[in-house]
Amino acid sequence: MSVHQNVKKITTHVLSAMKMKGEKIAMLTAYDYSMARILDNAGVDIILVGDSGANVMAGYNTTLPITLDEMINYASAVTRGVKRALVVVDLPFGSYQGNSKQALASAIRIMKETEAAAVKLEGGIEVSESVSRILSAGIPVMGHLGLTPQSINKFGTYAVRAQDEPEATKLLSDAHHLEELGCFGIVLEKIPAALGKKVAQELKIPMIGIGAGRYVDGQVLVLHDMLGLNNEFSPRFLRRYMNLFEDITNAVQQYITDVRANDFPNEKEQY
Repeated sequence: MSVHQNVKKITTHVLSAMKMKGEKIAMLTAYDYSMARILDNAGVDIILVGDSGANVMAGYNTTLPITLDEMINYASAVTRGVKRALVVVDLPFGSYQGNSKQALASAIRIMKETEAAAVKLEGGIEVSESVSRILSAGIPVMGHLGLTPQSINKFGTYAVRAQDEPEATKLLSDAHHLEELGCFGIVLEKIPAALGKKVAQELKIPMIGIGAGRYVDGQVLVLHDMLGLNNEFSPRFLRRYMNLFEDITNAVQQYITDVRANDFPNEKEQY
């Protein structure tokens, strides 16, 4: 029997076992109770309360404005809807960079106030002190390398990262470094598939890809993108499994039509 089918609760240990057996890990984002409940019931392995909530929930152009309080609010709703999946929460921009004491305080707030299982942060060797301090408190940490959206103003573009040898070498070095520090897994975003394969083969911890090719240990997508709720974002790595923007628009327009025609409610829909 597959590892993920034989457990009642996904843990970091289960994810490690899945990688060892070559079982792919399925990860999606969620930001509210109802969606989290659906994802958990469907059997997703990891639910990421991503700072992408800044975009899809709050309407910001980047992930930078979202606050720790907002992340905690989203994450608290998600964990109330989850029984099986591992819930990971993004540390938002400004809550951990350059100040390891603040990083630990931020992570502790997330763990205490949301009852999530782990935190995720962006960066490699430059966030070593923050990663180490959070891990020293017994809080599991997931890394994030490649395109790191919190650094978009430094990059100046959302183009594929690590296409040249120096950046690819640094990413591989950073991945090894995060593993040595004790991270239980790493998200690899928007990098060449060949590099994703190399990192996944060299490291013992799971590599979860978003635009990192098919050879990594698992995949993650933003829920609103893969369900087609967001119809303005179409990168190559995105597969839309539904077109909810169109379906919901049609449903709402039908509702409006029914109300204006005095067709809703009908005789059976009133007391």
